[in-house]
Amino acid sequence: MGAVSCRQGQHNRVSAPQKQGGNSQGPWARGWKSLWCGMGTIRSGLEELWELQRHQCLRQEPLQPDPLLLEKPLSEWPVPQFISLFLPEFPMRPVRGQQELKRQINHPFVHSLGDSWQGKRHLFIMCSYCSMDLYSLWSAVGCFPEASLRLFAAELVLVLCYLHDLGIIHRDVKMENILLDERGHLKLTDFGLSRRLSQGARAYTICGTLQYMAPEVLSGGPYNHTADWWSLGVLLFSLAAGKFPVAAERDHLTMLASVTRCESEIPTSVNQELSLLLQELLCQNPLHRLRYLHQFQVHPFFRGVAFDPELLQKLPVNFVVETQATWPSPLESMPFRDFDYDLESLLHSISADSVL
Repeated sequence: MGAVSCRQGQHNRVSAPQKQGGNSQGPWARGWKSLWCGMGTIRSGLEELWELQRHQCLRQEPLQPDPLLLEKPLSEWPVPQFISLFLPEFPMRPVRGQQELKRQINHPFVHSLGDSWQGKRHLFIMCSYCSMDLYSLWSAVGCFPEASLRLFAAELVLVLCYLHDLGIIHRDVKMENILLDERGHLKLTDFGLSRRLSQGARAYTICGTLQYMAPEVLSGGPYNHTADWWSLGVLLFSLAAGKFPVAAERDHLTMLASVTRCESEIPTSVNQELSLLLQELLCQNPLHRLRYLHQFQVHPFFRGVAFDPELLQKLPVNFVVETQATWPSPLESMPFRDFDYDLESLLHSISADSVL
């Protein structure tokens, strides 16, 4: 209605009609003339208001979404602290025409993302709770039993094949990015370095964690999804041997020299089938590296393993469950260490502000 009114804002001023002949009007006519002149005065004031509103409407921008107006201006900060805790400054929205990554991925071995929002200085991510990550478990127990290692390897093979079928390369597969649920099954997380790589395309960005990066990534590319399988080989080697195949270096060039110069010596305690799998994953030539699901299904190390997520989830990982039972509660060992704000002092300040 307002837009229509603005377009119809011009009105012709109306005045009372005059008769020639001077004082030929009677009292009744003069009364109506006086009333009509008063109405004309009122209409004159309305005309000015309509004209002012018309100019304001003409100065307005077209009613189309402006992406710059979606973000909250920085000049309106700071807001009260108890509001800024939960008030997004820059709403996170997917690129127009593209679906969000969290709606694209639905797999039992991927850590589910509930919601996310961004504040002034922090990115908040809400997801399901997992009490332990694979690196913490490995640091505590060292080498893994072969049965648990085989189950973890099968679950990681399934989730990586799933991602690669969608064209997604993770680029940061490591123990710190693998969480464990209450039954000991893994959840791959942290897709901050992942990207969609179409079939036949190559990437050149040097990114990831040095000890897990494939030689072709350390050299600056080109590389593709097979780089994730090298990272899986490093991870499985560490779980089996209790140490990394190559020690960490200070930069990617030194790390590349160490990886290409040193052959990873697989401990004699590792059985022949697992040793073969590690050699085929930690292959310098990415074209000869294991990378397809059917190659893992027929591999001797996975003999008798059903590559089905539902069947794998039915088997509790007793080794992990027993370790979790003796693990100290994170609330007891590190109370509120991960929180940015002192909640008790914040509550006191809010109470003081309300009193004032």
